[in-house]
Amino acid sequence: MTLYGIGLGPGAADLITLRGRRILRSVDTVYTPGRLSRSVAVEHVAESTLGDLDFPMTRDEDELRRAWREAAAEVAPDARDGDAAFVTLGDPNVYSTFGHLRRTLDAFHPDVAVETVPGVSATTAFTSALGVEVEAGAGLALHEAAGGRSPTGPDRMVLFKVTDAPATHEGLVDAGYEVTYGRRLFMEQGDTVVTDDPEEIADRDYYTLAYARRPDAGEEPATAAFTDGVSDARRESDARGDTESPEAVDG
Repeated sequence: MTLYGIGLGPGAADLITLRGRRILRSVDTVYTPGRLSRSVAVEHVAESTLGDLDFPMTRDEDELRRAWREAAAEVAPDARDGDAAFVTLGDPNVYSTFGHLRRTLDAFHPDVAVETVPGVSATTAFTSALGVEVEAGAGLALHEAAGGRSPTGPDRMVLFKVTDAPATHEGLVDAGYEVTYGRRLFMEQGDTVVTDDPEEIADRDYYTLAYARRPDAGEEPATAAFTDGVSDARRESDARGDTESPEAVDG
């Protein structure tokens, strides 16, 4: 039988994939690593099928390894006797707790079959919420930015866990980036915030992301000329006092 690592998406109950929901409803037990993932899972399955796994908030690696071994020992029998699931916000393989469980099972319970079901990641949810387009040929790096860190290098970055936005912002701006922040996007718990001002999100929140881009990053796609043409035509129309919107301008 199988343990499924299922991505629930960024937090809104209706952003789970169809496959994820189907498998969730078919397994015997659904394990959740925290309150947020549990609150999403309970929108799709009966609460009686849920099992909670507790993980300490610590940097002590010995304590963390002990917690993961205990979690794997709890999950393994259910995955041998039937099908079980471990749910996580976002995607199971992108900055997810599921990777720790999978590695622990591989090491101590290698007979347990494991399969991942992708979910809408925080990265794609973030770019959708901000209207950010990552064009063909563009590079994009993912970095963690906890504790005020300011990773630099690539022209475009999505930063996770921005827990000290003012400090991170200072370092990024000094390095030539323009930065936009998003907090709890597509989440039904807490207030959603999108801002260019780091002081608006100065309080610590694990679910804060940032998009950093150098103004001269990369080349524009060929179709950008269409919108440039429309913008020029609109400016000319406004100057003439026209009331109708101009049509797209041929190149």
